[in-house]
Amino acid sequence: MEEFLRRETEGLVKSWMQHGDAMLRDYLVADVEEPRLNVQSILTRHFLIEAIFGQRFAELSEHELRFSSVMNWLLELVKKSASAEEFQAIHYALRQRADNAEGLEIPQFVTRTFADLPAAAGELTVPHYLDTVLEHQSFPRSHPGLPEASLSTFQLLWRKALEAEQSPRLSVLESACGSANDYRFLDAFGLARLLDYTGFDLCEKNIRNAKTMFPSARFQVGNVFDLDAPDKAFDYFFVHDLFEHLSLAGLEIAIAESCRVTRAGMCAGFFNMHEGKDHIVRPVDDYHWNGLSLVRTKELFERADFAVQTVHIATFLKWRLACDQTHNQNAYTFLARRVGT
Repeated sequence: MEEFLRRETEGLVKSWMQHGDAMLRDYLVADVEEPRLNVQSILTRHFLIEAIFGQRFAELSEHELRFSSVMNWLLELVKKSASAEEFQAIHYALRQRADNAEGLEIPQFVTRTFADLPAAAGELTVPHYLDTVLEHQSFPRSHPGLPEASLSTFQLLWRKALEAEQSPRLSVLESACGSANDYRFLDAFGLARLLDYTGFDLCEKNIRNAKTMFPSARFQVGNVFDLDAPDKAFDYFFVHDLFEHLSLAGLEIAIAESCRVTRAGMCAGFFNMHEGKDHIVRPVDDYHWNGLSLVRTKELFERADFAVQTVHIATFLKWRLACDQTHNQNAYTFLARRVGT
């Protein structure tokens, strides 16, 4: 088994080290993976905030989820090269509370959000970000995306909400942290200072990027098959888009190790999961692109004494926000808590 894991580790390292530093730095923080818009990244931040503050910021969290859904809808229009005239028509239709703009259907969750903004969230006011972005109307065609000022809406709100908060720092471990892909937004949102954070990744280039951006944060090269930490060394653990890339034997060991070093709770994001009874194994060159069985994966966490809440992102958005649009029908997040804590 040790030889098998060594070979698998070498394959994973090879698959990432072939890429340049700049590509690794920017790869998973753009488009649908942009952590300010990606629902799974947002749920991770909310998970950590709730671990510290309970339900104190539930209202702001709800508004942020709605923001991500609306902005992702707009982002898809931008990527399809919608014209300034089309955005003007959408803006006009929303002001008239219409459900279509010259034949383009406007989803109900968008019209409702437009009507509800600006909105109160505790002592804060959520600005009318839809007005702002639609008034912008000019989006770059070479690198289509949303204006930075609009993307930063909740980054600024969370910084303000958390700026005066004091709390004993949670010890948090992130596996496969990449080039500080999510940490950069834990920092930008004002959450990182409330955490005793450690991030690790197999790829030295990723760790070099992360340390360059955040020299005072703790990033290190590490292997999820053999974590260099005592049992229950960290209060919380989170990870995105890792487990599908492992062999089934590697998956079991990685989840067992992750659970071993975690005292209270875990948030794990999956990009390719299904509700069938068996894993779908797909080797790809030096690593895997598996379709993981929800039932079998959940059992691995339960075996380590964790109770798991499974969140199918598409169903969650439809139930929570009446939003029936998502870029990935196979995305799931596990919210796991150690039994008895």
